[in-house]
Amino acid sequence: MKFGQFFPTSKTWAADMFRKYMPKREEMARNKYLRPIAHRFLTPELWRFTRRSVPRGVALGLFSAFIIPVGQIFLAAFLALPSRANVPLAALVTFVTNPFTIPFWAVLANRVGAFMLRIDKATTGVASEQLESGDWQWVIDAFQVAGVTVVGFLVLAIVSSAAGYLLSSAIWRILVSRRRAKRLKRMEARLDQRLNAN
Repeated sequence: MKFGQFFPTSKTWAADMFRKYMPKREEMARNKYLRPIAHRFLTPELWRFTRRSVPRGVALGLFSAFIIPVGQIFLAAFLALPSRANVPLAALVTFVTNPFTIPFWAVLANRVGAFMLRIDKATTGVASEQLESGDWQWVIDAFQVAGVTVVGFLVLAIVSSAAGYLLSSAIWRILVSRRRAKRLKRMEARLDQRLNAN
């Protein structure tokens, strides 16, 4: 088994890896929900990896992943149009929430929402105590849990998209600076070879 099978020797191995798992332009164009605007999000500039489009794609993908539980890929594609974000990266990042991870995110969102709202039963009042003592207790509990969880998902959407934007921007700068440093070293080596040959 060769080393290059897991770690390609290409300069853009990270971009190649992302492209392998990202949805293809043709697949998204055939989707019945995206077909009416396919001509807009299939423009090549929305599929390029640039210092602006990559962080925007990551941020929109994370926001879409947490703001709605289903259909987040379509939301990410729609949001990528006006913001000039990388469409396939935005769609790929939405998979942070999937059927396997959603229970974890739901519990975390509930705890974050409870922390943000600071729900305290002592402040609910006499009317709520009478309702909670009856047969409607489970309905009230369900609405409280759902409301707290929704607030938590909203907080996660905002915080994760901001963190994702900053982190991906930093990673992009590091990768670009390393690529430039390698290019400069190669140029210096070629120049040294030419000078030594003369």
